[in-house]
Amino acid sequence: MAFMLLTPFAKIEKLAAERKGGKSALEKLLTDHYKPITSKHLAKIPDDRYLAMMTRCVFNAGFNWKVIEHKWKGFEEAFHGFNPKGLAYLPPEKWDAYTNDKRIVRNTIKIRSVLDNAHFVWRTAQEQGSFAKVFAEWPGEDQIGLMAWLHKEGSRLGGSTAMYFIRFMGKDSFILSSDVVARLQASGVEIAGKPTSKRDLKLVQAAFNHWHEETGLGFTRLSRIAGMSIGQNHQAAPGIEEEE
Repeated sequence: MAFMLLTPFAKIEKLAAERKGGKSALEKLLTDHYKPITSKHLAKIPDDRYLAMMTRCVFNAGFNWKVIEHKWKGFEEAFHGFNPKGLAYLPPEKWDAYTNDKRIVRNTIKIRSVLDNAHFVWRTAQEQGSFAKVFAEWPGEDQIGLMAWLHKEGSRLGGSTAMYFIRFMGKDSFILSSDVVARLQASGVEIAGKPTSKRDLKLVQAAFNHWHEETGLGFTRLSRIAGMSIGQNHQAAPGIEEEE
């Protein structure tokens, strides 16, 4: 899908640099945090770490992230290191007991998602060799396909939760923060303020693919620069908050 009027990314990068105090300041923000890792390394990450990150992102949604961070050691203990097979075959009474387990956030629906996602990860491993392999080999040019798969096969892995999961695992990816969406809209991409429809997501993917081909830059870098180029985030501060 071509974007004849899509803003050249060099112009967007220049805007981001101006807002962040120059090219050096922008580069420091880009290199200090959220560096994507290679597909080879993603494929070597144990499946229990994928389930752990799914759980973390699901519980982060709607909660103060610092609360989940503070209790995370308890999560790891309570869910037995997130071994997918072990959790998938844990007896029902053990799952019922989690609603009274003070080591975790006792949200019944989200606790249920851990069981469902354990089955998802274990089932994928049984069919494909490992969950990591499928995740690692999914092309960045089809991030929306990966998001759709996570949403369909997993539990509570839609929208922003899926995007944060993909990013936090280290895969080169975009995140549709409000600032990134605003930059896409300002660049000629006709999408809603909250692009969730198949049409809008296809347009988003096409725009990032276009910029990727134009610049040779990875999707994480493109996404972060786009988010820093617009909105209220004028001050130079590290972290994914630059895209929010």
